[in-house]
Amino acid sequence: MSDAPSLAPSTGILALSAVDAIAEIRKGHLSPLDVVDAAIDRIEATDAGINAIPVRCFEAARGEARRLMEKKAAGEDWPLLCGLPLAVKDNTDVAGVPTSGGSALAARGAPEISNPAIDRLQRNGAIVVGKSNLSELGGANTTNALFGATRNPFFPALTAGGSSGGSAAALAAHQVYLAHGNDVGGSLRTPAAFCGVAGLRPTPGLVPRKPLSDPFDTVFVEGPMARTIPDLALMLDAMAGLHPPDLLSREHRASFRNAAARPGWAGRIAVSEDLGLLPVDHDIRSAFRGAIDRLQPAGCRMSETAPDLAGLPRVIRALRGLAYLATWGRLWPQSRAAFTPEVAGDIAHGESLSATDIAAAMEQRAAIYRRMQDFFGDIDILICPTVQVAPFPVEIMWPAEIEGTASKIYIDWIMITYVWSILGCPALAVPAGRDGAGMPVSLQVVGPPHSEERLISFAARIEQAFSSPS
Repeated sequence: MSDAPSLAPSTGILALSAVDAIAEIRKGHLSPLDVVDAAIDRIEATDAGINAIPVRCFEAARGEARRLMEKKAAGEDWPLLCGLPLAVKDNTDVAGVPTSGGSALAARGAPEISNPAIDRLQRNGAIVVGKSNLSELGGANTTNALFGATRNPFFPALTAGGSSGGSAAALAAHQVYLAHGNDVGGSLRTPAAFCGVAGLRPTPGLVPRKPLSDPFDTVFVEGPMARTIPDLALMLDAMAGLHPPDLLSREHRASFRNAAARPGWAGRIAVSEDLGLLPVDHDIRSAFRGAIDRLQPAGCRMSETAPDLAGLPRVIRALRGLAYLATWGRLWPQSRAAFTPEVAGDIAHGESLSATDIAAAMEQRAAIYRRMQDFFGDIDILICPTVQVAPFPVEIMWPAEIEGTASKIYIDWIMITYVWSILGCPALAVPAGRDGAGMPVSLQVVGPPHSEERLISFAARIEQAFSSPS
């Protein structure tokens, strides 16, 4: 653990939740320019220590805040998000701001239009103040050759997780009210857990995705990150909806804000420390059990069970290799040296797969998916840890072993999130206090596809339980 001091907590405007800041703007007590200026001041004062927002668009943000205020003065109503400052992960386009992807291979100039989810957020009144740091091309530790590593705001010698680590760190440091992320194997949820914030991996199609090399992919999703569950639900309302070019996209009719406003326990809740197949660090197990013990007196009744996921890690390795080969294969022969060793290993694994290997992985995933559906026919929500290990030194790319079990490849330590990605399940990382060492504790709540309202209501009830005296 680091001896370096963590960031001092924010006070004033940025200590408000997003929901409360919007209420103050609507009452006339604050303006969009007030909250944008506060975010800029906080980033300038704190980011040297954590490196969450390496790409900044402060003057454009101030200009957008003034435009919103002019529209209000001319008689228009405030948009849903009322000018709240937003951080956008830097593998996603924002009009007028360069996109780096954390790599010289992915870097490109400023686009003319924002990617669909960001465009929806901007149309609903979010103001982008900067692009957040990320992993280089893949991985779950936020560091890259262009901008370096992002540090955990609570323990600066440790990683913030990844790949959406800059977004999670910016939220935890109170630099912004809301942050965008995207998720393949846990890129939203792992950094949310390490930094003590909330992050939702939605069902594919709920939030429109940026253009992908494989538009038929069901693993990559965009999603919201926030400090509280009501803030996350508000952001999800602002970014979800139909975008016809994304073939998985669908109409968004539910109000996730309403779900967050009705906190409640689910009727049938399953609990598992390790899903019956994964190594989990002793301290994570202990913190998880402590959190579950706290929920039970609050009225949450649970049973110890999990779906049969046997064989899924092997399926994930095969399908990840295939996906990375499809995404990067055109650059692979001539730019092999520019890839990180981890991503290069994924691509090489994809090259090594035979048609029989791919068919077997697809067949096995389908069988596990059907077992998962049967499980959720009897269970409403499953709770498991969000991570298998605690935050580790920022210089380490990934843990070599977990509780005595060697990690064969760099995604072994995020399998507890990846299994839900490959099955298309929504999964929400929910802050659940701190452990004895001061580390954030996170519960991952998982449901069947299209169960976001249920997950958000349940997560809001968890949040209530941990905000009340124990």
